[in-house]
Amino acid sequence: MTHDRPDLDLTVTRIIAAPRDAVWNAWTDPALLAQWWVPAPSSCRVAELDLRPGGAFRTEISEDGTTYGPHVTGCFLEVQDLARLVWTDALVADWRPAPASFVTAVITMADHPDGGTAYAATARHRDAADRDRHEQLGFHDGWGAVTQQLAALVESHT
Repeated sequence: MTHDRPDLDLTVTRIIAAPRDAVWNAWTDPALLAQWWVPAPSSCRVAELDLRPGGAFRTEISEDGTTYGPHVTGCFLEVQDLARLVWTDALVADWRPAPASFVTAVITMADHPDGGTAYAATARHRDAADRDRHEQLGFHDGWGAVTQQLAALVESHT
C-alpha cells in the first residue's frame, strides 16, 4: 500500500552502490550523519539522535564551521531497522508539539536486485503551498546533494 501524493510530496531516489547496512549506519551513527547531512561546504553537528519512536532528531548547521544554528528539530515517528526511518518537525522529543512544522520525511532503503541499495527520501508536506515552497527553496538541489554525499561516503568504504 502506498501513500504517495505527488501533489504534496517531493522525492529523491538513488541506487547506492553499497550494502544497505552501510546506508543505514550512515543515517544512524551521529558521527557519520554529520559528514553528509547538509550540503557542502556547510557543516553539520548532530545534537540529538534518539532512534526510537518519539525520540529526538536534532541537527545544527554552520556556514563557517564555527557558529552553529538550528537545522532540523523534530522527532522520529518510525524506526524499522535497516529499512525505514520516518521523522517530522511537527513534533519534538517525546511527542511534544513543535511550535511550527513544515515536513515529515520518509527514508526507505532496500536491497537492489542488481546489488547495492535502493534509497528514497520523501518530504511530505501539509499542503501544496508548502510543497511548492520547498521545491522553490531548492529541495531537489539540496536533498539531491546530500543524497550524493551519502552515496559518496558509503561507496568509498565498500
